[in-house]
Amino acid sequence: MADAVLLLAHGTPDTVEEIPEYLMRVTRGRPLPPEAVEEVKHRFAAIGGSPLTRLTLEQGRLLSEELRMPVYVGMRNWKPYIADVVAKMHSDGVTRAVVICLAPQNSRTSVGLYRKAVFEAAGDALDLKFVEHWAEHAELIAGFAERLRAAREAFGKEVGAPVPVLFTAHSVPVRTVEAEPGTDTPDPYAEQARLTARRVAESVELKAGEWWFAFQSQGMSGGPWLGPTVEDTLKELRAQGVTKLVIEPIGFLCDHVEILYDIDVGFREFAQGLGITVRRPGSLNDSRHLTLALADLARKGLE
Repeated sequence: MADAVLLLAHGTPDTVEEIPEYLMRVTRGRPLPPEAVEEVKHRFAAIGGSPLTRLTLEQGRLLSEELRMPVYVGMRNWKPYIADVVAKMHSDGVTRAVVICLAPQNSRTSVGLYRKAVFEAAGDALDLKFVEHWAEHAELIAGFAERLRAAREAFGKEVGAPVPVLFTAHSVPVRTVEAEPGTDTPDPYAEQARLTARRVAESVELKAGEWWFAFQSQGMSGGPWLGPTVEDTLKELRAQGVTKLVIEPIGFLCDHVEILYDIDVGFREFAQGLGITVRRPGSLNDSRHLTLALADLARKGLE
């Protein structure tokens, strides 16, 4: 029996010209308004393209070194596509694999779709162990806390006072997290996102009133999305007298557009207009803690 690990991520195009095709995959064929497509192109170009694929492949390499076994990377919305990677695993002789979605908080609209895609691609060819969620894994929390502690301490020394923190996670459409018909069980995503934030806050010893949570990067396709938004939260914090703030995204494991543009450009400019100076900790990217978290999940899955 040949074992391996499969990491799953969202995927991102390589060039601005590929964005329309990419967005059609994200929306599963539903066209977006032209102005929304142009805005995505603008954000992508403004940061010089997304490093998500490169960074995810590096995370896979580091994990492979740690485990001393093959680690594959598949993307749901761009190359290397999940189906192609699963086919490659089968041709390489892999018969059993632990599948880890690089989105620690479970949601029907993210993790659920990854799960569906990988099991459809694998069929009966591979024995898959899918990790449902790992929102409060100790090494994940340690990784975020390490980055946050360093950024907050440096900022605090500059201003001569402790700096509060706003944790964020990617928003999703409200309709996707409501209880499914015939059940009273809502999607776990919102609570798991807040749980990760709470665990990181506890790890760096933030007290009540020193940290908050908001959902970022609401979609442009209409309909209500999970809130509160970062923009509304920034307004409320400024009204409370906050002028210095660290924004820590705890739903993302590497740099990409939602970090490099939405936070570093959009939220920073929005906050500056309110009179708030914003800093962001470095993303996990090649964090040793992240590698250890993934390795622990993989080992437990193979047991």
